[in-house]
Amino acid sequence: MNKTEGGQGSQEVNIEEEPLLRFIVMGRKRLPDPGKKSQTFWGFVELVTTKVEDVKDALKGEEYDTSSRGHRYQPPARAVGEGVYRIVRHNSSKNKMHTHLIYKLEFPPPKEENEPQESLNIEPEGSFLIQIKNPSQTSNSQFRGVGNKRKAAFPAHLQGQLGKTRYHPADPPDFLNYEGCEFLLISASDDIDKELGLELETEGEADPSCSDLVRTFGDTASTTPLFKGIWS
Repeated sequence: MNKTEGGQGSQEVNIEEEPLLRFIVMGRKRLPDPGKKSQTFWGFVELVTTKVEDVKDALKGEEYDTSSRGHRYQPPARAVGEGVYRIVRHNSSKNKMHTHLIYKLEFPPPKEENEPQESLNIEPEGSFLIQIKNPSQTSNSQFRGVGNKRKAAFPAHLQGQLGKTRYHPADPPDFLNYEGCEFLLISASDDIDKELGLELETEGEADPSCSDLVRTFGDTASTTPLFKGIWS
């Protein structure tokens, strides 16, 4: 992460020094709508690595068999958005600290109609409350979870911060460095500046030749949705 300026009541949680890559899976095939408050979706960290090839393998299509639905085919990933993100602390009016995952798109450029982004609730910018699930506590929510064999094994200094709570702010964001880490994303706002007093700056002009995603994963994931705003 690059450091960003914080507004009143907000500050940067952490600046990563190691170039970790995370492959994150959402429980639904879209994000919570940031323009509708309090939509709650579940997700988990599938893969943490420093090797680009590991992520490329995860993005490829695959065929597999299931006991209940028979033979299945998972198509390869398609690129639908690229931008910058931050995880920040925020104190509410009741002086209760929580954490936000905020983002701002660099690609695709704004268009009147953009089917991939609209279908996945990807706004030009968005803010979500992010809460880490305590793997040692049972959950009474509707989210089934990853199962005991895949639960995150946090080191003692992180697990100790969770205590007996079911959910905890993503503070520090190091929780997300562990495969099996489960979290909740709760929609908060599609206007970061109005909500948090923060302005995210993208890293360059909306020129496909400047896309880090294309340079890194363009040979694996289709970029048609990213630049043309259509699925195929």
